[in-house]
Amino acid sequence: MKYKIKRIDGKEDSITSLTFSNYSDAYDVLNNLYGDICCSDADYEDITYYDIVEN
Repeated sequence: MKYKIKRIDGKEDSITSLTFSNYSDAYDVLNNLYGDICCSDADYEDITYYDIVEN
């Protein structure tokens, strides 16, 4: 099974063009991107939201 990262707003970017062989690899990409953002530090209006989906 393959996985892709999809933007919630439906737009495409460099992350949405990637394909992963497992969910964990896709999760790691998002964790590297957003993992160090603390709730109190985040400006949620400027964050692009993603979802991991089966391809």
